[in-house]
Amino acid sequence: MKSNRLNTLTNGIVKSNPTFRLVLGTCPTLAVTTQALNGLAMGAAVTFVLLCSNIMISLLKKVIPDRVRIPAFVVIIATFVTVVQMVMKKFLPSLYDALGVFLPLIVVNCIILARAEAFASCNPVLDSALDGLGMGFGFTLSLTFIGIVRELLGAGSFFGMPIGSLGNVSMTVFILPAGGFLVYGTLMALVNFLTGLAENRKYDSSHKEKKNEKEANV
Repeated sequence: MKSNRLNTLTNGIVKSNPTFRLVLGTCPTLAVTTQALNGLAMGAAVTFVLLCSNIMISLLKKVIPDRVRIPAFVVIIATFVTVVQMVMKKFLPSLYDALGVFLPLIVVNCIILARAEAFASCNPVLDSALDGLGMGFGFTLSLTFIGIVRELLGAGSFFGMPIGSLGNVSMTVFILPAGGFLVYGTLMALVNFLTGLAENRKYDSSHKEKKNEKEANV
């Protein structure tokens, strides 16, 4: 049971990373990652909404009729998005302005709707919370890392802090849409290559163990 829950938590970080493996939420990924801080803030907002909506949907799954489950999910998600908007507007106005329209659009973010439909609506509360936390953390890591790369190459800074003479040789294209696609595609290819390599090694190791067991039994 503990190992299953650990797998649920870590699944969204690597194996089913929503950004690099499932290719979900591409629009905000490309739009807000011109700076690392923006990526971190968007990821944190999505994580909060994912966690809270997964818990609430799991609690109400037996109460919500099948015919209206999607509208009900959207209402629940929209409630938590509104909370995030109000808090961010009050305490982090600069980030609120930087994220712009992509903050309210979390309501229809395919990652959140997909986890609500595929996981939270048919699993216990604790598992749903772990799934939301893992998926959100994976999304946050991805956006932050893309933002770091784009900001370093495009503006010569790290979380808004200039890095020596790097700013003098920065390439503005990386904070433009074309640079976003380039960085996203390159990192996606790298993550998928490394993940595939790890999975192949795991398979080979497992296959070798089974072969050794067979030979021992013979």
